[in-house]
Amino acid sequence: MLTGNEIREKFIEFFESKNHRHFESSSLIPDDPTLLLTVAGMVPFKPYFLGQKPAPTPRVTTFQKCIRTNDLDNVGKTARHHTFFEMLGNFSFGDYFKKESIRWSYEFITEVLKIDKNRLWVSVFETDDEAESLWISECNFPKERIVRLGEDDNWWAAGPTGSCGPCSEIYVDLGIKFGGNENSRLGDPDTDDRFIEIWNLVFTEWNRMEDGHLEPLPKKNIDTGAGLERITSVIQGKANNFETDLLFPIVEAMAKVAGIKYGENPKYDYSLKVIADHGRAVTFLINDGVIPSNEGRGYVLRRILRRAIRHGRLLGVKELFLYNIVDVVVELMKGAYPDLATNLKHIKKVVKIEEEKFSNTLDLGIQHVMNAIEEAKIKGEDFLSGEITFKLYDTYGFPYELTEEICNENQIKVYKNEFDQKMEEQRELARNSREVVMEKGQDAFIEAFFDEHGKTIFTGYRSTKETAKILFVKKLEEDKFMVITDKTPFYAESGGQEADFGTIVSSTGSSGVIIDVKKQKDIFMHTVKVVNGIYNLVEGAEVKLAVDENRRAAISKNHSATHLLHKALREVLGTHVQQAGSLVSADKLRFDFNHYEALTDEELEKVERLVNAKISESIFSTIREMPIDEAKKLGAMALFGDKYQDIVRVVSFGEFSTELCGGIHVLNTSEIGLFKIISETGIAAGIRRIEAQTGYHAYETVKSMEKLIDKVSRTLKTESTKLEEKVEKIMEELKSSLKEIEELKSKIATYEVNSLFEQVTEINGVKVLVKGFENKESDSLREIVDKAKDKLGSCVVVLGANNGKAIFAVGVTKDLTSKVKAGELVKQLAILTGGNGGGRPDFAQAGGKEGNKVNEVLEVTKNILKEKL
Repeated sequence: MLTGNEIREKFIEFFESKNHRHFESSSLIPDDPTLLLTVAGMVPFKPYFLGQKPAPTPRVTTFQKCIRTNDLDNVGKTARHHTFFEMLGNFSFGDYFKKESIRWSYEFITEVLKIDKNRLWVSVFETDDEAESLWISECNFPKERIVRLGEDDNWWAAGPTGSCGPCSEIYVDLGIKFGGNENSRLGDPDTDDRFIEIWNLVFTEWNRMEDGHLEPLPKKNIDTGAGLERITSVIQGKANNFETDLLFPIVEAMAKVAGIKYGENPKYDYSLKVIADHGRAVTFLINDGVIPSNEGRGYVLRRILRRAIRHGRLLGVKELFLYNIVDVVVELMKGAYPDLATNLKHIKKVVKIEEEKFSNTLDLGIQHVMNAIEEAKIKGEDFLSGEITFKLYDTYGFPYELTEEICNENQIKVYKNEFDQKMEEQRELARNSREVVMEKGQDAFIEAFFDEHGKTIFTGYRSTKETAKILFVKKLEEDKFMVITDKTPFYAESGGQEADFGTIVSSTGSSGVIIDVKKQKDIFMHTVKVVNGIYNLVEGAEVKLAVDENRRAAISKNHSATHLLHKALREVLGTHVQQAGSLVSADKLRFDFNHYEALTDEELEKVERLVNAKISESIFSTIREMPIDEAKKLGAMALFGDKYQDIVRVVSFGEFSTELCGGIHVLNTSEIGLFKIISETGIAAGIRRIEAQTGYHAYETVKSMEKLIDKVSRTLKTESTKLEEKVEKIMEELKSSLKEIEELKSKIATYEVNSLFEQVTEINGVKVLVKGFENKESDSLREIVDKAKDKLGSCVVVLGANNGKAIFAVGVTKDLTSKVKAGELVKQLAILTGGNGGGRPDFAQAGGKEGNKVNEVLEVTKNILKEKL
């Protein structure tokens, strides 16, 4: 019996034998702003399918890690739903098409995996005669087991318009025990669990136009996906994916933690499956740089992680457990994903921190449930509405199952259908906002231009000047044009590095300044601003292009410093640090990276010192182009789309830093001069940002800091070398003065309370103090209320102050809160002065806009108290 790991390996080996290039799995964080996570095996190759980039090789094969959460509630309940899964795939970019795709998939299934041919079924699109014919002619597949299905099942589209095409799906018949009878066919009712889809072949051959009609694509593509978990369950003869060797060791490990056995209780089995699936998802998401948060990818991770912890509670496990399950996941998967072992410590730390937080949330959630039960009983109700149970789940992260359990213990009903309705409303919102995997195809102009002229030759690595021929000119605005030349020394905005600026001059004297450069499909588009006679620039004209060398030098310093910073962060903080974005401009650099907490002053100093140390070592840069496999052997970090290029550019600074990069760099680190960190901040949960400067800009920043220190020193009448000592002394004196002020304010409050006793009145035998003040802060009012309650015993105290705005403080001793509630009374007073508020029954504060009405409102208060008392 083949293991899951062996199936993965054999798939890659098979397609390598068919001249496919194996690319390693891409990150779960896609290099695509339209997608939250990598949801399919084709996502990393999206630019090639859309024609945005030329494919590095015509044939590719991968095993790709994926995350989907649209069926989260089904995970663990069904045999084959997952959040994390692996997709095996083979792709063709304008090379082979239907015949080879169909023949090879059948060959792999029947000859390599040796699945019984008689158990196979195939679906094709309802009008795809060609696909059906190929299954019969190429594979000798019986026509009676080929089923034609409609657009919902067997048609793929990038969107309303753009590339699309029919699909052919391969199924395995699991037998009568999973549904139907001896005569059942694929697609018959009640056979969904019997016929399991293991491979989808997508034939992208059409372009849907705006009016809906289809036109043939000039270059046809193949995109296939085979679920590793599903195939493994078939090969290993398991009823569900969770019993395969890809997942069952995690199930067993969790069962041991819970002190139970798998297969004895369906309820417990459900929780074990959820934890096994979610444990894999959590491990891989954190490994790829996602940190728990309340938005975006971080929210997906947090939701999955908390769902796993909840199911641990349902198994009776109250101690932390999930961070230890990570060990089992890594041990299972490190063969295919070796970086898991490298980042194990980091992954476990993040899981443990979140697990500890949610354990507290669970305890708080129990308190929220008890409060809701108490309120229901006060109202005379014996149930909690779906709105309340959903709020407990959605706002406080408290599981419905635990809410239901606690309510049952307290003779309070809950209605699952109401909760499910609220959940469905939320899902509907999510469905309406979900992004499609692919968007409309690439600009037709770029496609046509590329087909005619090919890519722009970039000469900027070796020179800042070039004589070139204009291939295309387009007017953008009155004084701006877009110009494409056959070659250029100008770096186009890419990889976080800003574009070069410079000049363009024709042989006839026409000239302009280049203020931006963009590229698509390696076609460089220069934005040119009018200087002189630019209207005379025409296609075919020869021009001289010159890059602004000072700006280029400043950018190269910042770009090289970014590489040094990246490596320094990994050395100081750990290898989990990965780039999450960057900006390299002439005046500064910005580097975003994943890390779970703010850097300490000591860590920042270590990073800055390490970068400057490497600058002072005068390390020469080494820039080489080589095959991707050779670059990986050197330890080059592969980031973003560059990892899929056939030949990559590797930038090294000695043995300290080696990265794949297409940017502009210094020849020697000494050119950077000085590196200074300006700021370190958090920009999202788990994402930190460092801004820094180099060279003359860094010098100017340091100089301005020196001037500030000198100015502060003069103001405090001390030397700059003794500034820290002076500030500490002033802070101590200030602390002492503030303490003295608080003591004086307390004494004043006591004095004011004593002087107010003569103004205490009685209403129906209850002591009442109502008093107004001018320019009194809320803290002072509260202190007077507290002291008055202590002195008077049973009483009601109402204070107001005109501070420009109205401020009220109400105190009621607990023996009187059944008659007068401070929160309700203070709200009435605030409303009368154009405000609002509330609070506890024994004490509350509120305010209003109209401070001049305070005394008038306090008079009204006396009448209100007469009614209540």
